Amino acid sequence: MLYVKGTRKVAVIVFVSMMSVATLSSLSPSSSSVSKQPVTLLTFDVDGTLVKSVKSNKQGHEQTIHAKAFMYAIGKSFTADASFSNEHSSPLDFIPPKRYHGSTDGLILLNTIQYAFNIQSSAALSKLNDMYRHMYEYFRDISDVDVANNIQPLPGVIETLKSLSSYRKSAIMCGLVTGNVEGIARKKMRAVGIYDTGVFHRKAADQVWDGEDEHSFLGGFGSDYCSGDIVDESRQFKDRGEQILITYRRALSLLDENQDIVRVVHIGDAPNDVLAAKWCFEEGKFGPCVTVGCIGVATGSYSADTLKAFAGEPIKGLYEPVVLEDGIADPSFISSCGL
Repeated sequence: MLYVKGTRKVAVIVFVSMMSVATLSSLSPSSSSVSKQPVTLLTFDVDGTLVKSVKSNKQGHEQTIHAKAFMYAIGKSFTADASFSNEHSSPLDFIPPKRYHGSTDGLILLNTIQYAFNIQSSAALSKLNDMYRHMYEYFRDISDVDVANNIQPLPGVIETLKSLSSYRKSAIMCGLVTGNVEGIARKKMRAVGIYDTGVFHRKAADQVWDGEDEHSFLGGFGSDYCSGDIVDESRQFKDRGEQILITYRRALSLLDENQDIVRVVHIGDAPNDVLAAKWCFEEGKFGPCVTVGCIGVATGSYSADTLKAFAGEPIKGLYEPVVLEDGIADPSFISSCGL
């Protein structure tokens, strides 16, 4: 197209006779230049986001089977008998809530060990994988009925996830990003009926956790990553951010050739969930062509106002945080995912 100076006329000169058949064929719709199908990756936190505890101890602390599993694993690794896990039901007997809610199983274990025994995280780190297995072993021996009596899906979760599962499968991928050990997360999702919604994508090849294999799915778990740093408080959300990145990379490995992930949305109830997504955006973890979304759900231990303060302001097309008072039950949840 040639613009002729001094006039408003545009002269279009098309040299059709000079164009080869190959050049013309490159303009056809079947060309490799056609855009790939956009995919949205949704990553869900578990506790306070998908499920809630239904029991508490005398101090008002969550007395979940998961909490007891921490104490069992620590007792197996750092005491000569089972008295530690018999006497204490939760890491919250030792550590402040900010080091528990929205953290990862690895950091919770290391914090609890330091507060309970004055053992530095650097010394306890070598036993972390063994403690993950001990936690899972404790949880594995609990019946699904008892798990479901201890935790239950939050209002609207089952219905919303069923709606997502019927969404165009080629348009979304769903998985967990949770501090839970992978085997524990699998059993929780099965026991409370969330796995049966069919919402989760299949697991990636590098997800090699041995246990609950018939109920595996895509995700980044507490057993996948732990910085081991309990001094730097920012690691609470940065470790969670690393789990989001792990899930993103796994999702990429599962894409068809004609697909591309254009949006990653993390859903969680804690400031660490919000800050993790924000950190992924600020650090450019997914590259310049992926929109980072975050949905803070006020269904856990933190208010909507608190989550909004941590989320900050949206930047359209780049960073798009949303906070929902009613969490996944909110009628706008699916549209807030960018779907």
